[in-house]
Amino acid sequence: MKIVRTVQDLRAQISEWRAAGESIALVPTMGALHAGHIALVATALSAADRVVVSLFVNPSQFAPHEDLARYPRDEAGDAAKLAGAGAHLLWAPSVGDMYPDGYATQIAVGGAALPLEGAFRPHHFGGVATVVCKLISAVTPNLALFGEKDFQQLAVIRQMVRDLNLPVVIGGMDTVREEDGLALSSRNAYLTEDERYVAPMLYKAILQVAQGRDPREAGQALLAAGFAKIDYIEVRDAETLAPFVPGSGRPGRVLAAAWLGKTRLIDNVPC
Repeated sequence: MKIVRTVQDLRAQISEWRAAGESIALVPTMGALHAGHIALVATALSAADRVVVSLFVNPSQFAPHEDLARYPRDEAGDAAKLAGAGAHLLWAPSVGDMYPDGYATQIAVGGAALPLEGAFRPHHFGGVATVVCKLISAVTPNLALFGEKDFQQLAVIRQMVRDLNLPVVIGGMDTVREEDGLALSSRNAYLTEDERYVAPMLYKAILQVAQGRDPREAGQALLAAGFAKIDYIEVRDAETLAPFVPGSGRPGRVLAAAWLGKTRLIDNVPC
C-alpha cells in the first residue's frame, strides 16, 4: 500500500490509474480505525479497481470545547490495518495541506443538517461538508463509502453531492456492531469498564422506539440505567431528517445521542 501526504502526489497516482481505465473508490476516515472501517474497505474493493482511504482528523468540524485534541490517533496502526485489508493508497494530509494559510472558504449547509446534531453542534456539518467536498475533489472517485452509524452525516453528504452536482456515487453501509449491540466507534475507547457495560442499552432503547415505544420513556430508561444526559431520541424521515409522518409510506429512522460519563454516543436504526 502506498502512503501519500500531498494533493500533488495523490493526483499523480490517481492520474496513472485513470489512464489505465481503472475505477476508484474513496473511504474517508478520521483514523483510529476499527472493524467498521475495514468493512467499508472490503466493500470498496468489491466495487472498484482501486481503493483510496483518507485519514484526516478534520479540525473544522470540532467546536473549541469538543474533543479534537484528545481524539484517538494511531496512524501507524491504521496503516497496518489498511495494508492488511488490501487498500491501495492511504492519503494522510496535514492540516496545513488541507487548510493552508489564507484559507477562507466553507460550505454552508441547511436541510438535513439543521435538526438533531445540527441543533446541538451547529458548527459541525459545515465542517463535514467542506472537508468531504475537498476529499472528493482531490480524489475524484467513482464511489465514496460511509457508514450508516453517522446516519445524519450520510444524509447531509448525499444532500451536498446532489445540490452541488458532484460526479460521485455516495454509498452507505450498515452499522457494524459488537456482539452486545454497541455500534463500533473510535470514541468507544473513552468508555470506562463500567460505562462499556451500560453502553449497549442505547441500541436496545432505540430498537424499542422503532417498535413503537415512546421516545421519552426510552430516554428515562437510559437515565435510570446510568446515562448522564439524553440529547435526543427522535423518529425522523430517513432521507430529509424532517419529523417522521406515520402512514406517509416513507422510510423512517430512529436517531439518538446520549452522554455516558464524558463520552457522547450516537446511534440509529431504521423503522
